Amino acid sequence: MLGRIRGLLIEKAPGQVLVECAGLGYEIDIPYTTFFHLPENGQEVTLHTHFAVREDAQHLYGFASRLDRDLFRLLIKVNGVGPKLAVGILSGLDAQQFIRCVEARDANALVKLPGVGKKTAERLLIEMTDRIGQLEGQFVPASPEATGAGVTGQELPVRGQDPRDEAEAALIALGYKPQEAAKVISKVAEEGMTSEALIRLALRNMIPA
Repeated sequence: MLGRIRGLLIEKAPGQVLVECAGLGYEIDIPYTTFFHLPENGQEVTLHTHFAVREDAQHLYGFASRLDRDLFRLLIKVNGVGPKLAVGILSGLDAQQFIRCVEARDANALVKLPGVGKKTAERLLIEMTDRIGQLEGQFVPASPEATGAGVTGQELPVRGQDPRDEAEAALIALGYKPQEAAKVISKVAEEGMTSEALIRLALRNMIPA
């Protein structure tokens, strides 16, 4: 149900988009790695989706690729990993980077993600080692985060506020402490950079490839 949506991108912000399809506006939660691949507002966008229903809420999650969506579905099957944490993991690491961490049993990279402690990292490595085999056969393209492409600071700003404030708020919403967010933004910020570029570079510094 609701495995993919294609429509007009009405609004975008780190963590959520509004997509109009057949006259309906869908609010879709997204990881930052998907946010960086979005077109400009007013253009057509296609997202691979997962619809989650709980007793008290319904959430639609969207991903730039089917691989990211399928990895998200595997992550939420891990004991102690819910949709929010899975989105956080895929905000700091794209699917290809996460798979490399699991294959290399790199717990140090995982514990740098917000909400992932040592025990959760170890659990992810144990439980995901066998599960990532279900992703074999899917094309895994090199991401801009991995290649360095697109980090120019020339992307369109997310909103009309100060880019540094936007970037800090986005990192805090992801789960980083305010002090951590302010420190890393101050470290990577250069004059003229947009919030998108700041967020991308901040995540790269927090979670090196």
